[in-house]
Amino acid sequence: MLEGRKVVLAYSGGLDTSVCLKWFEEQGAEPYALYLDLGQGEPAEDVREKARAIGAREVFVWDAREEFARDYVAPAIKANALYGGRYPLFTALGRPLIAKKLVEAARRVGATHIAHGSTGKGNDQVRFDVTTGSIAPDLTVVAPVRDWNMSRPEEIEYAKEHGIPVPVTKESPYSVDQNLWGRSIEAGPLEDPDHEPTPDVFELTAEPEEAPDEPRYVELGFEEGLPVSLDGEELPLVELIARLNAVAGEHGVGRIDMIEDRLVGIKSREIYEAPAALTIIQAHRELESLTLTKDVLRFKPAVEQRFAELTYDGLWFTPLKSALDAFVDETQKTVTGTVRLKLYKGSSIVAGRSAPRALYSEDLATYDPESTFDESAAAGFIALWGLPARRWATVNPDPEQIPPAGRPHLK
Repeated sequence: MLEGRKVVLAYSGGLDTSVCLKWFEEQGAEPYALYLDLGQGEPAEDVREKARAIGAREVFVWDAREEFARDYVAPAIKANALYGGRYPLFTALGRPLIAKKLVEAARRVGATHIAHGSTGKGNDQVRFDVTTGSIAPDLTVVAPVRDWNMSRPEEIEYAKEHGIPVPVTKESPYSVDQNLWGRSIEAGPLEDPDHEPTPDVFELTAEPEEAPDEPRYVELGFEEGLPVSLDGEELPLVELIARLNAVAGEHGVGRIDMIEDRLVGIKSREIYEAPAALTIIQAHRELESLTLTKDVLRFKPAVEQRFAELTYDGLWFTPLKSALDAFVDETQKTVTGTVRLKLYKGSSIVAGRSAPRALYSEDLATYDPESTFDESAAAGFIALWGLPARRWATVNPDPEQIPPAGRPHLK
């Protein structure tokens, strides 16, 4: 079926995609590799040489960090996108971009197939397949790991037999995915939800008990919902995220250990590191509380949840997602200001916030006699506000709510 076919593989350099590349060659296909730099931190030449050594006819190594930050991470920040209220979706956000670039590479070499290294139990298979179908339905998607039924130990043995260098051993069998927005670690002993992760699992974050004894304050500046400065220095989003990852990670901030509901219907135990993502979203939410009206703040979380679900479920390029983007963008026009955070031994606490268009007014909120709030208007407001409740009670008295006669009603 694949003999003589050109196949462009989304190549990460890890175990699954390295084995896939060799497997395609054994099937008689012409494999091409696409490595998209989303901030993984691996030298491009190392990736290129590894893929060529395994058998790739050509290796595309493209730097997509700015596009990823601008077109995928930025909308997620504005939407406070957290799947299950905790996971900042860094893997899910990268998949539609990778699929888009796979199609671009396939058009360039005249390939009829694109491929990925996702398993049949994961979410990424859905994201790659659905996204490709949304933008290039003429291409065929191949997922060898989903079809060949090799276990992870068997993949490791296959790699050894074929001289494929992969950073995985039986002693350290973790599956890792990383980009500038975060890092995920799974498999091996982490599949036991009662197993506490050992220090070797983490790379971006320090053990909280070993973090510095002095707290670190950071100040994030936002313009229309997006972070634009760190400690007063204006930075491009990619660099700001990288610096904040380092600072917050040094103080043990950004670890997530959660039971997650996968799209395919199973629960999975997930370990994430996302120092910058969690602190930015925390600060962004705080700034929204200062600049958005109560009704918007009450309604927006429902939009945020649906945004996160669409992202997680591989429905990035859909009409509903575009409509939600429009709503979120409208809410962000006044979300400009600064938020100060205190980082200390695994925690991030808001220490201050300010905004030029803040709806908070100290003159109204203060209890000092100089307050501009007209307290005399409160009695009339309460009378009208409680009118429906009083009218209901008058027409429909509830005997159980009426104190016995002659007995004092204790509050």
